[in-house]
Amino acid sequence: MFIFVAGGTGFVGSHLMPELARRGIGGRCLLRSMKKAHLCSGFDTVSGSLGDMPAGCLDGVDTVVHLSGIIREEGAQTFQSVHVTGTDDLVDEALKAGVKRFFYQSSLGASLQSASRYQKTKALAEQIVKDSGMSYAIFRPSLILGRLDGFSRQLISLINSSPAIAVPGSGEAKFQPLAVTDWVRCFLAVLEGSGPQNRIYEIGGPERFSFNELIGLYMKAMGKQKKLVHVPMGIVKAGLALLEFARAAGLKKLPPVSRDQLLLLETDNVTDVDSVKKQFGFEPARIGETLMDILPPAAA
Repeated sequence: MFIFVAGGTGFVGSHLMPELARRGIGGRCLLRSMKKAHLCSGFDTVSGSLGDMPAGCLDGVDTVVHLSGIIREEGAQTFQSVHVTGTDDLVDEALKAGVKRFFYQSSLGASLQSASRYQKTKALAEQIVKDSGMSYAIFRPSLILGRLDGFSRQLISLINSSPAIAVPGSGEAKFQPLAVTDWVRCFLAVLEGSGPQNRIYEIGGPERFSFNELIGLYMKAMGKQKKLVHVPMGIVKAGLALLEFARAAGLKKLPPVSRDQLLLLETDNVTDVDSVKKQFGFEPARIGETLMDILPPAAA
């Protein structure tokens, strides 16, 4: 097996790549910055991006693993350019190289009807993959947690820096966090298995938590107790609009939350609580039991 990985140095990719190397699975890793080449140990590395891949970089590849994605737009890095155009370019290159299988990391809630540009562009990318003619597997995970994940970093920073925790809206939208180590187990089962092809897998952990409850879990693990202050979503969005106006006028620092992220905080992001066990045959970890492993030592 010879695979090509896009997004191998991101949060999920950084957990996957060492496991691929341990199993003797080789291939190439696409890097925007060669400074992160050490994260792709055991793989050939090629410098480029989804829209600017070196000629022949997919030669000899039988499986493409597409993990690249963004959760917030910044400059030229938009949901459309990364999720849709980037996926389209990668699929085109894969077809030219005769690639047989294509894995795409999407998101639970991906839908062409979604008001969220993030979720809508994920669904558009899924469609590009499904229409390619290659065998495919698409993962739609809920919130993935592990050491250095972006959600945990933001929440830890918020808890440490604020006397009270401002929660946009009611905080009742539910999530189904999945440990990144369990995501890797699911992925490897698909990569190495002989199970059904051309399938979308919706996956999440064995528990559902509201955003309020997740904040409570993190505070407990960190030994902190702070009041939650719920700010009406209309006020939050109005304030965000002012920040966006100030940014357009020259403010360099981006707001800590985007309008699209606020939409995601208003919608449940859950699936069957037994999704992993039913599809992959094992019981995933409970986040409450593994949170101390997720927190960096300074936060615990």
